[in-house]
Amino acid sequence: MVIEVERDARGVMTLWLSREEVHNAMNAEMMDAIADLVSGLKPGGDVRVLVLAGRGKSFCAGGDLGWMRSQFEATADERTREGRRLADMLYALYALDIPVIGRIHGNAFGGGVGMASICDVAVGVRGRSLGLTETRLGLIPATIGPYVAAKMGPKLKQVFMSARVFSAEEAVELGILGKAVDADDLDTAVEAEVAPYLSCAPGAVAEAKALARRLGPTIDDSLLATTILALTARWESEETAQGVGAFFAKEKPPWLVE
Repeated sequence: MVIEVERDARGVMTLWLSREEVHNAMNAEMMDAIADLVSGLKPGGDVRVLVLAGRGKSFCAGGDLGWMRSQFEATADERTREGRRLADMLYALYALDIPVIGRIHGNAFGGGVGMASICDVAVGVRGRSLGLTETRLGLIPATIGPYVAAKMGPKLKQVFMSARVFSAEEAVELGILGKAVDADDLDTAVEAEVAPYLSCAPGAVAEAKALARRLGPTIDDSLLATTILALTARWESEETAQGVGAFFAKEKPPWLVE
């Protein structure tokens, strides 16, 4: 089971990332499961709020490296298809006209930061770590880039290229998280973000969220295509082959300076 879904009587649905043995790294099956679930959620339905959460120690370690490694042996069309799979899943969450609240209980890296950035507000835990760590492996934060950029604005380049790991407290300053709380207070803090929506007209919330997207940076199919091309080009690079290969071999990549 790659995701689990819970729904309470108020119409609050919790989508749990459930690959805890690999820190909820996203593979093709998880991406498809999330996209399928989200495609069935419509304003005015039974679901008023979606909470995005993770099982186990971590929130999300990003893209599954086994899935990424398989791209080295794939055809160009297959790589583009897989890049589109990831981009479409992310956009489906972003474009959802139902409020999305992030429950970021553990560490989030790479695509995990992207998932947090898609949330309308994300609540993290003090002392946990986040990072856009792709460049350590010769990759780039491509398909998550539009959502991270929308959250961080001019602060984006502080962490976008360096793979520097930062704290949940700094993630608040960067705009990725709305707040960071003690672990024991996380559920209370998430509920404080959820509860106000239950007194709002669902149709008005949906229209307000759609308007907020239009007022912000433009994220459309043209931009998604650019990010997919950037990702697939990286998958074809020698650096990525070296970086991911070194990870699986538990060796140092050739560019590492100590």
